[in-house]
Amino acid sequence: MTNIFSPRTILGSAAIILAATTTSFAAATDYEFQLVQSEVPHGPEATVAVRLIDKRTAKPVPDAVIFSTRMDMAPEGMEAMTAPVESQPSTEAGIYSFKTNLSMEGGWRFKLAAKVQGETETVQGELVLQAQP
Repeated sequence: MTNIFSPRTILGSAAIILAATTTSFAAATDYEFQLVQSEVPHGPEATVAVRLIDKRTAKPVPDAVIFSTRMDMAPEGMEAMTAPVESQPSTEAGIYSFKTNLSMEGGWRFKLAAKVQGETETVQGELVLQAQP
């Protein structure tokens, strides 16, 4: 007669249940914003493009919702000097473009916050770019 409560049966059943119920969640630190170009021509029609990458797969993340942006001159010691940022349509999955007015040459800091579909944490980034003549 077979004992249905043998250690082998119990361990096998536990493994199946664990495998079926375990979910892998990513953390906000598994994502990274990257500048497409670190040097941008300065002026009122400057375009800054960023890529959002899943660091675990090195693939771009499409369809993130970027809900907060800030452009300032903190790298030059002028954090109070800000520029408006306007989202532009994306031409490539995982690339997010923004129009801004980089009124002065020099270092600009671009801060972003985004929600990635399926993730509970907010992904944040802080990038430094150079406005060139």
